[in-house]
Amino acid sequence: MRPLVVVGDALLDRDVDGEVRRLAPDAPVPVVDETEVRVRPGGAGLAAALAVADGRPVTLVTALARDAAGDELHTALAEAGVEVVDLGLRGVTPEKIRITTAGRSLLRLDRGGHEVAVGPMDAAAREAIGWAAAVLVADYGRGVAAEPSVREALALAAPVVPIVWDPHPRGPAPVPGVRVATPNAGEAAAVEPEPRGDDAEAIAARAGALARRWGAGHVCVTRGARGAVLASAQGDVVAVPAEPVTGGDPCGAGDRFASRLASALADGLAPREAAAEAVRAATRFVAAGGAMAARLGPPSDDPVDRLLAGVRERGGTVVATGGCFDLLHPGHIRTLEAARALGDCLVVCLNSDASVRRLKGPGRPVVRQEDRAAVVRALRCVDAVVIFDEDTPEALLDRLRPDVWAKGGDYTVADLPEAQVVARWGGRVELLPFLEGRSSTRLLQEAAARGI
Repeated sequence: MRPLVVVGDALLDRDVDGEVRRLAPDAPVPVVDETEVRVRPGGAGLAAALAVADGRPVTLVTALARDAAGDELHTALAEAGVEVVDLGLRGVTPEKIRITTAGRSLLRLDRGGHEVAVGPMDAAAREAIGWAAAVLVADYGRGVAAEPSVREALALAAPVVPIVWDPHPRGPAPVPGVRVATPNAGEAAAVEPEPRGDDAEAIAARAGALARRWGAGHVCVTRGARGAVLASAQGDVVAVPAEPVTGGDPCGAGDRFASRLASALADGLAPREAAAEAVRAATRFVAAGGAMAARLGPPSDDPVDRLLAGVRERGGTVVATGGCFDLLHPGHIRTLEAARALGDCLVVCLNSDASVRRLKGPGRPVVRQEDRAAVVRALRCVDAVVIFDEDTPEALLDRLRPDVWAKGGDYTVADLPEAQVVARWGGRVELLPFLEGRSSTRLLQEAAARGI
């Protein structure tokens, strides 16, 4: 398969998650006790990593600095499965630091990357663009898309390679001949303010004018929750609505839209079909928690990962629950059925034998983990079972990232260490009704009392 080539400015995104329990003594601001720091590619790097996660080989033509943050970014791109052609960046690696608590943003701090110099195209970069199935220019206004040799190579490729150009207010106009340019509504209005208004008709007229101004085949103006409007230079217009989303996180939605649009063009779809596919992908991306919740890297061969990917591809809700499930009883069944009713698939996180022994004592479990998993998996309401070895399933939840974490009503949200983990990607905790008098411990006690 020929690769998708992403050209643009790669940034380092650093997500700092923490707990807020007090205000600072010297100012009325919250004090964040840091609990976790996660690093991921940002900017054009995020667009490239998302395309890899779609199952396509991706080459990123970018410029990386030789500093500590640049080393972190290079490692993050490699871990995401992105092949990098580095033009070299003289300056400081740009960073976006997002500070969050319980899945909500408190502050974004931008660092570095304002005064940089990008190296010229080399043979590897030219070869990558010439061999691409499609090219996405993810311009973040920091120099790669403005470098003269880069623009020359893109202009030469435009007649034969589908190019998607995602512009930036600080960046240059697209080169003539791009297949689709994708400004958002604000960016389009800044370049082409007439006609005024933000209704679909005004945006369509603006998009057509931009297509003629830029010499682009089409301009697709993205409108966030309202979808997109695609217009050609000849005046053909298609409005692409978006499905409504409750909650979610829009961070990175533009990169998700542009990368899926470019992938769809690489697969041979027409611009209007590709735009519809891109809107659907961006909507699902926002609903699933945006960039902070995105699963980067090549698609997994694990059957559970494939199950979850299929549910999310259809816009469904992933539910997870957990427990030991030693001596399955009606209370377990009631809880599992109630959990499954909350969404479109149910994954059970099952404590391993070692985990159960630490939690319940040396005499437990009565049933070994493989047999417990087989019994739970056989239930009609259960779609998958995953065994974990820790005392709590926090690490497993970070891998699965369910939309809903369901537990029996004998807990409270404050009792669950998993609650803050799930909140990081916008998930929620649901407490389910508890069937009194039903427990594995009581069954064992009754059996012992009867001498069984």
